[in-house]
Amino acid sequence: MLRRVLRVLLRPPVTALLLVSVAVATHLPSFLRAFWNPDEGFLATQARILGAGADLYSGVVDRKPPLLPYLYAAVFGIFGDDRLWPVKVLALGAHVLTAVLLLLLARRRYGPTAGLAAGLLYLVASTGLSPPDAHAANFEVFMLPATAAAVLLADRGRYGAAGVAVAVAALTKQSGGAVLIPVLWLAWRTAGRGGVSRALVGTALPFLAIAPLFGVGRFLFWVVTGSGGYLSLEGGWLRALARASVNLGIVVAASLPLVWAALRGRRLRADADLWLWLAASFIAISAGTRFFGHYFLQLLPALVMVGVAGIARGALRWRTAAVYALLSACVFSWLALNWPESRLRHIQEVGRAVRAETHPGEHVLIWGMNPALYYYSERPPATRFLTAGFLTNFSGGRPEKLVTEELAVRGAWDQFAADLTRTRPELVIDDSGQAAYRPDRIPKFDEFLRENYKEESRSGHVVIYRRITP
Repeated sequence: MLRRVLRVLLRPPVTALLLVSVAVATHLPSFLRAFWNPDEGFLATQARILGAGADLYSGVVDRKPPLLPYLYAAVFGIFGDDRLWPVKVLALGAHVLTAVLLLLLARRRYGPTAGLAAGLLYLVASTGLSPPDAHAANFEVFMLPATAAAVLLADRGRYGAAGVAVAVAALTKQSGGAVLIPVLWLAWRTAGRGGVSRALVGTALPFLAIAPLFGVGRFLFWVVTGSGGYLSLEGGWLRALARASVNLGIVVAASLPLVWAALRGRRLRADADLWLWLAASFIAISAGTRFFGHYFLQLLPALVMVGVAGIARGALRWRTAAVYALLSACVFSWLALNWPESRLRHIQEVGRAVRAETHPGEHVLIWGMNPALYYYSERPPATRFLTAGFLTNFSGGRPEKLVTEELAVRGAWDQFAADLTRTRPELVIDDSGQAAYRPDRIPKFDEFLRENYKEESRSGHVVIYRRITP
């Protein structure tokens, strides 16, 4: 009976329908709220600015590569910037595409059953994080199809195309470039120097084509060299290790059969590229020294592959993995459906208040770390810096002593002053609360605020100031 069912499921149309159905079922919570984490708010606000004609890295800045901001902007250009569901649909499609690519890779190596299992187990594993990390349409989600494609193409001997896929992953998020390590291993093992050369050329060409569009120096600064202070974790190692332990523990608990099978059925020589992929992904996660939960999505394709390899060798029954995956999906879906959304509601309320107190086109300045306030206020940002982190060196887990204006991005305060002189924001919304970057700890901003603004209203910890100077 089970064999008959399996034969039906392995038919391509049925397999495709099954993958899409499982993806929709497991990622349905993604559509139940506009923003799951600040990254989505940042991207949506950034996309509006790009859609209005600004340039990335000058009109609005980010420490990320350009592909995803422009993808958001393109979606907004087609469907309108007041609709977020099209972006969610694209994120769902990215998950399905990743599952399909893993299916093809696992089927090529371990057979049809392993291929189907790889696709389905990935879709379930991708929800096995804290809901704000699992359901946000952010950088990691759109990076994963390119990483899976890179390994699949290299496994098939198409090293130049694999290199291009590596570049697409890295141009979505820098850490995606880590997949170059297993690609080079496969190229060297099969084709020697020629294969390695083709992979490196394929990786380099997209960068050589894209960097001049933004100015090579500006592109390198924001994507590569300008994040040294951000990546430093001086004085914050204990908090970072605690966050890493918690988030890695969640991943292990959600995908325990894969971890168990990977360890019991490991064959390091036969699966060297897959283990290199897993190790390189973990190094990429660690290099950021932040260990946010959504970073751990990068582990999942490689973890699924080494786990499926172990199950295919008899380290665990497929039935056991399937039952555990079903239970995991139910638990994490329940968490997502019941996850608090009071913070998002508060942001929406503040956005409505800002709209009521300003006219369309008037600039506002938000002093905080959640640009979703810009999105809901429907007013243009007064500066190219959408968060206070660029100006204060603030990031989650950083000790208060390292959050100062002296450690801001190089040149940021001069650019910030020029922006404010040009836009003269009508309102300043202080969303810092008691955070380390609150105005009384940042003298330059505190002086600007006291000289030009007076408090108008409060909503929770948010303080709204109105300009008093002409």
